[in-house]
Amino acid sequence: MRIAMATLIGGLVMFLWGAFAHMVLPLGEMSMRAPLDEDRVIASLEQGLPAEAGIYVLPHFDRGAADDEKARAAFSAKAVASPFAFIVYEPHGRDSMQMGVNLFHQWVTNTLGAWILALVMIRAGVGVTRGLVLGLAMGVFSWLSISVPYWNWYRFPDAFTVGSLLETAFGWLLAGASVGWWLKRGASPAGLPPTGPL
Repeated sequence: MRIAMATLIGGLVMFLWGAFAHMVLPLGEMSMRAPLDEDRVIASLEQGLPAEAGIYVLPHFDRGAADDEKARAAFSAKAVASPFAFIVYEPHGRDSMQMGVNLFHQWVTNTLGAWILALVMIRAGVGVTRGLVLGLAMGVFSWLSISVPYWNWYRFPDAFTVGSLLETAFGWLLAGASVGWWLKRGASPAGLPPTGPL
């Protein structure tokens, strides 16, 4: 029960911090810009991309031609002369103002992350300070594993990547402190989990 409650508390803290970071602070939208002519861009996507959801990187290189020196040289010249785009594409739209399902998914994933943090903490030792350290480590680890490779390989903007670090690291720091605080309430004086059922 202690782990379950710590999980719910940590997940809720992370969820609320994420909402604050996106709705009040600019962290979630750093480097996001409006197109000059949205309708023209949408029409170009509909004409130039297949009617299949996926990720499209432009310019595109056919890996099947990796051994063709001329194809590689032509792609290199085009890549230098052309804009770069990393496109997450869905051919069928949906109302992005209806966020109920997305918010539910966000809460579930935050809660699962808090559960993992609680399991690690119950073995490593509990407490607010321990939670701060482990939560921060968890946030930085996830940032290094996901956001930095996207910055490195897919040219995600510097500001977006830094904003992701601030949002993720500080959020899990807060969640870790709350998880550590709750687990500490039922811990032994030595700071270790009690030997009875959790």
